[in-house]
Amino acid sequence: MSYIKESCEDFVRVLASSEPTPGGGGASALVGALGAALGNMVGSLTTGKKKYREVEEEIQSLMAEAAELQKELLDLVQKDAESFAPLAAAYKMPKETKEEQAAKVRVMEAALRQACSVPFEIMEKCARGIDLCGEFAEKGSVMAVSDAGAGANLCWAALQSASLNIYINTKAMADREYAEQENARADRMLEEYGQKAERISKKVMAAIR
Repeated sequence: MSYIKESCEDFVRVLASSEPTPGGGGASALVGALGAALGNMVGSLTTGKKKYREVEEEIQSLMAEAAELQKELLDLVQKDAESFAPLAAAYKMPKETKEEQAAKVRVMEAALRQACSVPFEIMEKCARGIDLCGEFAEKGSVMAVSDAGAGANLCWAALQSASLNIYINTKAMADREYAEQENARADRMLEEYGQKAERISKKVMAAIR
């Protein structure tokens, strides 16, 4: 099933069902794509306007990057669902004998690492989305600055949400050293981009109130 080809109504229906996918990761990627799209909307409302002629070239460059980011995040909706399959299979492996238990641990570790890789991609893309929305807020049309702020907020929410998929998977890892390295990596991104998103939000709020 290609989730990104479904209607919004169908996606939400499946998301609310007992099906394991799409889940929080896919939803996060979709929200991040919406955030990047809002940034691009600001660019669309800016480009071609005489008032913003001096930043025209830069705005167009930002729009091209935002468009690519939208596509990549939509692709991650599907990729996140596909990455869950090996983990689901690992959980179902037998563990009656010591040999089966050892085999399950090995397979689980590999599956858990793979299950963390997509949420990290989502976090990284959403981090760039926050950066882009910040630039659109600063250089784009003042009439659409609220949309740039909304885009940054959506990317930040998506980044936070994707991190939860990392933490729940690292908690199940037997290799605690690796797990803590991954946790620390996620922690750093949350700290850095939480501050950036807050600055953008405050700047936008000050401009519109």
